Amino acid sequence: MGAGSSSLDCLPQLLCCACVEQSTVAMEETCGRYDTALDPGCHFMPWCFGRRVAGYLSLRVQQLDVRCETKSKDNVFVTVVASVQYRALADRAFDAFYRLSNAREQIQSYVFDVIRASVPNMNLDQVFEQKKEVARAVEEELARAMAAYGYEIVQTLIVDIEPDEVVKRAMNDINAAARLRAAAAERAEAEKIQQVKRAEGEAEARHLAGVGVARQRQAIVDGLRRFVPDERAVMDMVLATQYFDTIRDVAATSRSATVFIPHGPAAVHDVAAQVRDGVLQAAAHHAPSPGAGASR
Repeated sequence: MGAGSSSLDCLPQLLCCACVEQSTVAMEETCGRYDTALDPGCHFMPWCFGRRVAGYLSLRVQQLDVRCETKSKDNVFVTVVASVQYRALADRAFDAFYRLSNAREQIQSYVFDVIRASVPNMNLDQVFEQKKEVARAVEEELARAMAAYGYEIVQTLIVDIEPDEVVKRAMNDINAAARLRAAAAERAEAEKIQQVKRAEGEAEARHLAGVGVARQRQAIVDGLRRFVPDERAVMDMVLATQYFDTIRDVAATSRSATVFIPHGPAAVHDVAAQVRDGVLQAAAHHAPSPGAGASR
């Protein structure tokens, strides 16, 4: 019996008839010689005249998954899984049935040949990126080779690429390290932005505090000038106010150590005198001399 036949096919032939299923053709022989391909249906087959069905050929689309182990250009062993969809042509049934004994093994041999010729010219990353080109090369080679045997290659797909397990773990580690490095960079950039914004906020707060203190003291001076005509007395009172503010700030901070300073009205008067003398000396130092003005 030919390909696709079974013991159940003998009963119809004993009754001089043959039943051919849909999407199948039967190969009729007369005295061992090919006669014709029988279409689906029931056919009169007088075996007493040497006519018989040699076998059946399916016209359905079939799929063959081929696992091929090879080595990439960067010396990484990888298993490529190719899925080939093929079918026999009804008008080439004689070639498909008689010229090729095992179509699956023939297709597998061509897939091995093309993959092991293509993948060694690529790095592992290129194998993943160019799997469509590999599938196209396999399909073109199969279509050219199998057309002579009455088979059509419907489609060829590279469905899986499996590197060695050690290489796969190394690739995952590289990817994880790159993501951790990117996360660290983003985290550092966020901390930098926070520090800059915090510094800008502190600078703005100090600026506003300084403006507030300056306005406060200007208001104090303006108020004192209304009731105290003496400019020196006004200055002494302002210095006394600043002196007490300084003592309050020193007492309020928790990080301050023990500080011994003279305290009392006389101490305030001495501080005012020292500030006044310093201001007068600075003004005298920066004032132009009379000789210099005369020489000009």
